[in-house]
Amino acid sequence: MRATARIGARADGRGGTALPVLDGEGPLALRRTRSSGPAARVTLVGAMSGPLGGDHLTVEATAHEGARLHVDSAAATIALPGQTERTARYDVRLSVADGAELHWLPEQLISVRDSDLRVTTRADLAAEARLVLREEQVLGRTDEAPGHLASRLTVRRAGQVLIDQELSCGPGAPGGWDGPAVLGGHRAVGQLVVVRPEFARAKPQPGLLGEWAALAPLAGPAVLVTAVAPDALLVRRAMDEAQRRLG
Repeated sequence: MRATARIGARADGRGGTALPVLDGEGPLALRRTRSSGPAARVTLVGAMSGPLGGDHLTVEATAHEGARLHVDSAAATIALPGQTERTARYDVRLSVADGAELHWLPEQLISVRDSDLRVTTRADLAAEARLVLREEQVLGRTDEAPGHLASRLTVRRAGQVLIDQELSCGPGAPGGWDGPAVLGGHRAVGQLVVVRPEFARAKPQPGLLGEWAALAPLAGPAVLVTAVAPDALLVRRAMDEAQRRLG
């Protein structure tokens, strides 16, 4: 299956945000949900199981100049084995213009035993754009071995790379992914990238955030928070605390 969901957000001229583009296909259903303030909120609803082996799903979200867009999901995404041994793909493409703000805050991605999924998330930002991007991965359900999960995250601002990193876990991944230098035996991991123009003047300092997370400054006005923990709940708590500290 191939399916694409598209979101386009524009300032409505009255202090709010309009959604002239809100189009989902197949298992990718989009719903505008209640929000307060100037931001438009969109929830991604999984209308079918997946992604399955061989599927290729894409989500594209664009925040045009002056728009504020918050995107979340109604439930976790579960990578499942399919009737084919081909790798499933899930691509996220985000674009944020000058003076616009995009929050990408989906629920966790769960890698089920015997599944094979490659996720790529790419955000392209203008120089005065704002971004809050959270990704969380869980390797296997309760008492279950994980499938193979390869996840790449790339964020560019005004053409400059702020972060470009890849994590590969599970059967078929390079050796050492479960060792002390990577996951250390844990089964849940999260990344939070925050990009704000004001960080060019005063960027948060690097350091530990509780027991499970750490903050690291990136090139440009951006920071990265990484959390690794035994379960998804602890990662989410660490991500939530990081967002509160960063304001």
